[in-house]
Amino acid sequence: MLSLIWNKRQEEQDPIMLCSDPVHIPLTSAYLCQDCNSVGNCSTQCPACASTVLMNLSTVLNREVEAVVEELEYEYIPARRLSALEEVAA
Repeated sequence: MLSLIWNKRQEEQDPIMLCSDPVHIPLTSAYLCQDCNSVGNCSTQCPACASTVLMNLSTVLNREVEAVVEELEYEYIPARRLSALEEVAA
């Protein structure tokens, strides 16, 4: 009984949302429902609203290492000089 009172007092003082059962869903099996914005691990039907409009989150949020893009150096050439260079080349 004392523990119930203690828990009640803690909830009144500190209104933090407590998660009763933490759930781990790997990114490869996480699906976002486009109708209710819920995340679930079923690829065919939303567990919250039974919608079939789902998007696999790994296609959007996957952070694979991308290849390093080579930086190109550009040189500013005024239009007059460019037209003179084109005339010489022709």
